[in-house]
Amino acid sequence: MSGSRELGRALRGWRDRTAPTAVGVPTGGVRRAAGLRREELAQLASLSVDYIVRLEQGRATSPSEQVLSALARALRLSTAEREHLYLLAGQSPPGPGQVSAHIPPGVRRVLDQLDGAPLSVYDAAWNLVLWNPLWAALLGDASALRGRERNIAWRHFAGLPGRVSHTPEQEARFEAAVVADLRAATARYPADAGLRSLVKDLRAISTGFAVLWDTGIVGVHETHTKTVHHPVMGTLVLDCDLLTAPGSDLRIVAYTAASGSDAANQLKLLGVIGTQALAEDGTPG
Repeated sequence: MSGSRELGRALRGWRDRTAPTAVGVPTGGVRRAAGLRREELAQLASLSVDYIVRLEQGRATSPSEQVLSALARALRLSTAEREHLYLLAGQSPPGPGQVSAHIPPGVRRVLDQLDGAPLSVYDAAWNLVLWNPLWAALLGDASALRGRERNIAWRHFAGLPGRVSHTPEQEARFEAAVVADLRAATARYPADAGLRSLVKDLRAISTGFAVLWDTGIVGVHETHTKTVHHPVMGTLVLDCDLLTAPGSDLRIVAYTAASGSDAANQLKLLGVIGTQALAEDGTPG
């Protein structure tokens, strides 16, 4: 239990030092402390408030790797602090043979400062690990999604609902690039059991994926347009660019529109009304 108490103290300390404005949390109303409230940390990490309380009180003794990764992102821990978090929880920090979902401070600043464009961040296995409010307003709030529901390859090849549509040519390019990415990731991260399991299950559920995998197709992501079907704003045709974060395998996906265009005006309006414009299904695209 001593390790659990140490973990709880560390979490409280990191939460107390984290300014709400630094993580995009509104600061209206009277606050007794400068740091994050438990409710705010729970929302940022997509965890329940009760679980945060049990962690801080040392009553939750075996947080999963997914929970630890979510807490590290929400609290914006440094690499050293993230490793310390894993050790306090009795787990080994992800090694070089495993896909990392760690978000460097520079990538965080990009998302904080470029709030006029829908942005999302994916790891090397195409798991969604971070997004900004405008992305959620455009494509759906992903905070309630769990596990493979947040994986773009799984969502596409399993036929899960989304707001983005492709032409046949766009779909072929997209599938080739994603399969090539996953093949490269398995070579870079041979010890990642989750990645191997993802590929195995994709082969099982999708003949199209299996064919592309077996043929060794090579594809790259290029700047192209995406058609987004929003339940309130209607159809938006946006430019989609993929950026890589230096020193990591993280991918930043940005949606933009030419200044003065109808799509740009729609994005501005969406930024004002925000997540109030989310559809009832809430599914991300």
